[in-house]
Amino acid sequence: MNIIRLNPTKRWSDATVFNGMGHFVEVANDEMADAKSQTLQIFAQAEQTMAQIKSDKSKILSATIYLTDFAYLAQFNEAWDSWLPEGCAPSRACIKAELADPNYKVEIAFVVACEI
Repeated sequence: MNIIRLNPTKRWSDATVFNGMGHFVEVANDEMADAKSQTLQIFAQAEQTMAQIKSDKSKILSATIYLTDFAYLAQFNEAWDSWLPEGCAPSRACIKAELADPNYKVEIAFVVACEI
């Protein structure tokens, strides 16, 4: 069994890869930003993580989106629709949740097909 962990710490890894599938979670680096800015930060960070595991946004299999307020959903969906390549929408769930840091407005858990 070959499990690859990117930058593992005692509490989490930046990504975990097994059997051609990568799993990772992104939150914004600037937790004081508004919801749209946090979303765009997450997308940029996700692209960097995917590049490290030899994947890209066209290979996203599923996404679980956590929003602290559904008032952010329309802005999130607008950014999401612009970010994804045509014909590559993954399965997705969007959940209203209280996040670990009260300043976070968005968190996304990704599952992607990858080549490492």
